[in-house]
Amino acid sequence: MNEYRRFLRRLVRNYIIGSVVAVLCLGGAVMTSALNLPIGGFDSLFFVLFVSFLVMVSLELWTFSRQVRPIRALFVHEEPTLDDIRDAYVQIHRLPALSVLRIMGPHLLGLSVPAILLTLWFMRIGWVDLPVHYIGIAASGAVLVAGMHALIEYFLTDQAIRPLLQVVSETGARRYGVSVSLDGRVLVSTQRKFQLSAFSIGTFPLFFFVLATQIRMSVTGSPLAADYWSWASLILIFGIFFSSLGAWLLTRSVRHPISNLEKALHAVQTGDLEVRASDLYSDEFSRLVSGFNHMVQGLSQRQRVNDQLLQSYFSTLAAALDARDAYTAGHSQRVAEYSLLIGRAAGLGQEELDLLNKTALLHDIGKIGVRDSVLLKDGRLTDEEFELIKKHPALGEEILKQVEPTEMMAPLLPGVRSHHERYDGRGYPDGLAGSDIPKFGRIIAVADAFDAMTSDRPYRSGMPLEKAVSIICEGKGTQWDPYYAQLFVDTFYQGKEKPSASSRESASPGA
Repeated sequence: MNEYRRFLRRLVRNYIIGSVVAVLCLGGAVMTSALNLPIGGFDSLFFVLFVSFLVMVSLELWTFSRQVRPIRALFVHEEPTLDDIRDAYVQIHRLPALSVLRIMGPHLLGLSVPAILLTLWFMRIGWVDLPVHYIGIAASGAVLVAGMHALIEYFLTDQAIRPLLQVVSETGARRYGVSVSLDGRVLVSTQRKFQLSAFSIGTFPLFFFVLATQIRMSVTGSPLAADYWSWASLILIFGIFFSSLGAWLLTRSVRHPISNLEKALHAVQTGDLEVRASDLYSDEFSRLVSGFNHMVQGLSQRQRVNDQLLQSYFSTLAAALDARDAYTAGHSQRVAEYSLLIGRAAGLGQEELDLLNKTALLHDIGKIGVRDSVLLKDGRLTDEEFELIKKHPALGEEILKQVEPTEMMAPLLPGVRSHHERYDGRGYPDGLAGSDIPKFGRIIAVADAFDAMTSDRPYRSGMPLEKAVSIICEGKGTQWDPYYAQLFVDTFYQGKEKPSASSRESASPGA
């Protein structure tokens, strides 16, 4: 609550600063000239200003209390909800823009409307002796004062909200473990902020000069007053055009590097760490772009190291599994190699190929849970032993589910569980058929069978490669997916990426 009170004091201080600057710069000059105007009934005019001031203060206080209500509620409640914290955070960010609306609304209209109405009424009943067109001059001056005040108030409030935003963000992290932020949401665009600010800075002094000159001519009775607005209008038109053009050029100059960085950031968010922002600037944006590119380069290098470590982890785990039996050494690595041949022939993207490789390396991880007397048996398995072997796909899935982070392993689970399913539905563990079998499972089934048929076992020798390929060709549509089986057969006979058998010189694997 103390921070909230300090925040309110800063807003009041900023409001007074903005009012004083705006009134002294414009209102003071206009009022000084106006004191020399032939006006009767100053007592009545001061009464008008006093009443209008009270109306303005009442409306502005009411509006301000509504604007800060969500913020105050956060500090009043002992146990604010996460939604309360988020609402307050967003409302704090909106305060600079709301301060402009408050000053151009209740502040301006609350003063001008009652003042104009009371002055016209007093003129009608004879309490004020004032030419009618002076009311228009006064109204124009009020708009300029309010506009200058709103511009100053916006940037002062933008600075004042920073400490409070930090407090609210820390409150969310402390109570709910959530760092509250806008998360990329744009409440006020840079383009609009720069355009309006540059336009206001360029046009306010011009309007001030035209208005002050008009008042001065009225006071001195200058003969130029009759033709004043004919040339003043041209000056105003030219000034507005130049200010608009300057605001547009300034905004364009700032917006281009921001857009450049936004595009690069979006690419990074989608996983592209090779992107670099174009360094085309000679101002502080050059330093910002350079820092961004260095950051992304560091992330890219770290990602490559992480990928190498992860690939090494999968390969080492597969090798450790295969090392349980001299006859299975290299099996997982070769199955991964054959699976990638099929995946490339099928046109899989790099990301899918990477997942396929990892899935194939770990497809037999469930055999860790099969006892040695069954897994390492020299002869053929009994029905009971084969039933134990058939559990390894589901067991492999359960093992990988325990690996953290779970979202990294999730894409591998379907292929590990389903690599012994048959296309005709007679496989295991779930008896899936056709396209119900996950894609990686259908691909790995072909690769796994080929390596099993061409590998030596204690009770038999591996068959020739051509014979194994012909068996796969015959099993299309029954044991194996016809599409992926045919891709493997075509790859073999075309010789473009003929499956390598070099690793068989050192070991003879099995399925």
